[in-house]
Amino acid sequence: MIAFLRRFKRDRDGVSAVEFAIIAPFMILLYLGAAEASLALSIDRKVTSAASALADLVAQDDVVTDQEMADIMGAGAAILGPFRAAPLEMRITAAFMEGDGDIVVQWSDADGMAPYAEGSSISVPTGILDPNRSVIVVEVEYKYETVFSQLGVSSFDIAEVFYLRPRATLLVGRD
Repeated sequence: MIAFLRRFKRDRDGVSAVEFAIIAPFMILLYLGAAEASLALSIDRKVTSAASALADLVAQDDVVTDQEMADIMGAGAAILGPFRAAPLEMRITAAFMEGDGDIVVQWSDADGMAPYAEGSSISVPTGILDPNRSVIVVEVEYKYETVFSQLGVSSFDIAEVFYLRPRATLLVGRD
């Protein structure tokens, strides 16, 4: 029996297989995590592009009609392709700073989230608005679902807020 144990101790057959069995799950998880992070970064870039494009489309107009707004919202969903547009939420708001410094909502439209009430107060970072001027505020949110729900990371929110001043007029109207 002692001779068998000594021979077993010196035997190196299968060491690579055991090492691989120990390391393989970690390496596979690392690979899948890198692929998932790459997809999340791609969606983050698409959300940023959608917010920028929506603000740009509205800021170029002087009055936005219902049909134009529907087309603009559709463009936001199309920019996200090839990813699903279902968890996408968008809100486009025209904010106006009155002479006394109060910032109020002139109009707001949304898809997937509630629009702001007309005349309600809205916060805008300092330096973006001057008195008697307006800005287009676009908020885009996307709930990203991961493949790691068994590990406790099932989803996280990707959000972008974009501010752009109107180009054609002081205030983009809504018809």
